[in-house]
Amino acid sequence: MEPSRDDDWSTRHSVRATARRTVALVNALSAEHPDPDDVAGILRAHGETGALDLTPDDLGDLRTAALLLREVFAAQGVDGAATALNRLLARGSGTPRLTSHGATTPWHPHLDSDDDAPWGEWFLASSCLALTVLLWDDQRPPGGLCASPACPNVLLTQGGGPPRRYCSRRCATRERVAAHRRAKG
Repeated sequence: MEPSRDDDWSTRHSVRATARRTVALVNALSAEHPDPDDVAGILRAHGETGALDLTPDDLGDLRTAALLLREVFAAQGVDGAATALNRLLARGSGTPRLTSHGATTPWHPHLDSDDDAPWGEWFLASSCLALTVLLWDDQRPPGGLCASPACPNVLLTQGGGPPRRYCSRRCATRERVAAHRRAKG
């Protein structure tokens, strides 16, 4: 039986959607003790279904992957981002394969070892795949660090218009206000 394409699967699981999930998880997992409910909420918001009982080991593995992925966002220029991605791909990805998760989803690529791979392995492999395709398509780094010195977040820099510098309007506004006060001051 063919999976239904009537839902928004392709929108939720596009390369850009996977990259947005990567950003959300890297930011949530940057905390020393990430909240399992927050992480599960992000996974659900990005299409994961079924039981999401994340163990402390799962969170530790996800956090390790997030810290490694942060290197891609912190890299300077396209060459630096490509080097960081190549290092991560060599470290933690398996052979490319196609899966439909037992005909429950449309066919799509995976780089993890198995459909039931541990969360950290899946997160690192799927994120590297998405970020690699974005770099390949646009020939520029897929993301960066928020330009606000007070913010530790990563962000996607790709999309229409000039590359983004801030992770949110809040950070951009805070920095504009601070610059205005310094200029007046």
